[in-house]
Parts: sequence; structure tokens; C-alpha cells
Amino acid sequence: MALFPVQGIFDGDFVVILAAIDTEDPMSVVGEKIAHHAVDRRVEAQDRPIEVRHNGTVLDPDATVITAGVAPLDVLVAGYA
Repeated sequence: MALFPVQGIFDGDFVVILAAIDTEDPMSVVGEKIAHHAVDRRVEAQDRPIEVRHNGTVLDPDATVITAGVAPLDVLVAGYA
């Protein structure tokens, strides 16, 4: 277990955030951490799951940060599936 930062942006938002994530966090939690700063602020909430993309690939929501190959300061894009 180790904390490190990633750069995150939510689809439809214009603010790139620096989110602290844990190496054992599943992608579903990472998506929520990125969405926290955008949804209901600059992006309208929707009743759909949030997915996370890394280098254009949608990541399995149950994959951990380590198994997904995410490294410190990587750019992750979250958005509604």
C-alpha cells in the first residue's frame, strides 16, 4: 500500500486535478476520486457508472492501480460509461 499522485480529468470538465490514490485502490474508487471535484460542480451528475481510461484504454473497474499499470503522475480520464 502506497499513496501517489495521478493527474485526472473528468469528461466535460476543463480542470485537471492532482488526485492522491492508493496502489490498492480499484479503478472504481479512482474514478470517484477524480469525479469528486467535477460532478455537481462543472459536470452534471448522471445515473451511470464512471469508467476510467488510461492511454485511451478503458480500465477494468475491479483492477487495482498496480494491476492496471498506472504510475505516479500518469494522466487518467474519468467519465460516464
